[in-house]
Order: sequence, then structure tokens, then C-alpha cells
Amino acid sequence: MTDHKDIATPKRTMEILKQYDLAAKKSLGQNFIIDTNILENIVSAGDVTKDTTVIEVGPGIGALTEQLAKKAGKVIAFEIDERLLPVLEDTLSPYSNVTILHQDVLKANLEEVYETYLKEAKDIVMVANLPYYITTPIIMRFLESSLPIDRMVLMMQKEVANRLSASPSTKAYGSLSIAVQYYMKAEVAFIVPKTVFVPQPNVESAIIRLTRLEDKKLVVKNEELFFAIARAAFVQRRKTLWNNMVNAFGKEPEVKEQLEAALNEAGIDPKRRGETLSLNEFAVLSDTISARGLELKSDNL
Repeated sequence: MTDHKDIATPKRTMEILKQYDLAAKKSLGQNFIIDTNILENIVSAGDVTKDTTVIEVGPGIGALTEQLAKKAGKVIAFEIDERLLPVLEDTLSPYSNVTILHQDVLKANLEEVYETYLKEAKDIVMVANLPYYITTPIIMRFLESSLPIDRMVLMMQKEVANRLSASPSTKAYGSLSIAVQYYMKAEVAFIVPKTVFVPQPNVESAIIRLTRLEDKKLVVKNEELFFAIARAAFVQRRKTLWNNMVNAFGKEPEVKEQLEAALNEAGIDPKRRGETLSLNEFAVLSDTISARGLELKSDNL
């Protein structure tokens, strides 16, 4: 075993990569962090304590996992890249509270993971330094699962972090903002400079903190319809809500009549753009459309 020094230093990271003949896999969006301060700030943003069980996605060579293991009760980490399993076995050998699962988190049986590792957990935090191309599917996988996750602390492309935390009537606000804010309070915790990565990414990164809403602000009659309407409203951002709704539900006279009545009942001007509607307005609109039994004609939403 290597002498135990923090993994996230330029020297130790390069030693590990050299020892195991590793290069960051572009296809997996891998970038290794070489700054312990950043990692400690991520752990702090997650309010990780000995009562916390952390689910980590993509531990890489274990740099963030190590800092989590120092503070958390337990760390359960999903790693898809087989080349990294022997590395993690070595780098994380001082920490008996870490379990590595060689699984694709998008295909894993999360209920089984909960029963096996998380059932006794008082506080569950999901932490990830996510490959940018897969950020949204992973977040939605956890949000839509039945796992009782209290917080998520995620590193992602700054632009995506801004979209997750955006308010109505801003350029970044869209269906992703609505999907996430339906479940969680979203805030950008801090920006991460490119210089702390090997190799350096081409884009700026940010840490976003998502906190489960204690009392979910919104309850809608049909969640699937609610999310589909939100997506439909942004299909063509510059078009009015009316145009996007007609494209989503159909142009038949009876459909238009029902849509008009639904918008009227919801108190929403059809000339508005989707980006001006709050989560609450989308919820009201979804319920008034649901009550009329209107069905989306497109399965793509």
C-alpha cells in the first residue's frame, strides 16, 4: 500500500495515475481534482457528520471519497469503470467505512441498495463529481426514486448548475429548473476553478446544493402530466405558451377550446411565454388540463 497522504495533491494524483497506467477516460468525462481544499468545501456543503451515510457517484481514484470517509459514518460509492476498482481498493484501504459498488448507477436497483446499505441511515446525502454529459439523468434518477435523500451536493458544469437553480423569467430557467425545484431547494454553493483539475476541463464547474423540501410546496394531481407540460412549454422558448400547448395537445377545435378554458380557469394569459410561469402556475395549469382529460399527442415529452 502507498504511504498514506491525501490523494488530491498534484504529486500523489500523478503517482497513482502512473502506477496504474491510467489516463482520464474522455468517454466517461473523467477529470481528477488535485486540490484538497475544494474537496473539503464539498464535504462541508453537504453538512456531512458521523450520522451521515453518503452515496457517492463516480469516486474516480478516491480523492473525494477519502475526504467524505473522514467525516461520514458510511460511504457507498458507485463506480462504473472497472480499471478504477484496484486503485480504489488501494487508495481507500485506510477507511473501513467505505463500500465500492461496481455498478452503473443508472441501471442499479436502488431499492435493493437501500435495503442493504441505507435502511438504518439517519441522514442520507448524495455526493457526486458528475461527468457533464450524464448530469441530468443521474439527478433525475435519484429524485424520482423512493430513496429518502436529504441533500445532494453535486459538481457539474456551471451552466447546468445555473439552470437547476434558476428563477422564472431568467434565461437559464427551463423545464430542468422545474423538475429539480419540484423536489428540492436548489442553490449554487460555489464555483470551482478549472485549474484544480487534471486534465483541465474546457468549461467552468460549480457545486450545487439541493436540499429536500420538508413540506413539498406543490402537490399535483398528475406528476407525469405536470412535468410533460413544463417540458412542452419550453420546446420553442420564444413562442407563446399557447403555441407550445397547441403543439403538444393538438390543433383540433375541441382541443383548443378545452385548452383555452383550462388556461382561463388557471388565470394564465395564453400570450405569456413558458419561462414567465412559476412552479405554482405550472401546477395549477397542469391540474386544470388534467381535470379536462386532455392527453398529450406527443410521446417525446
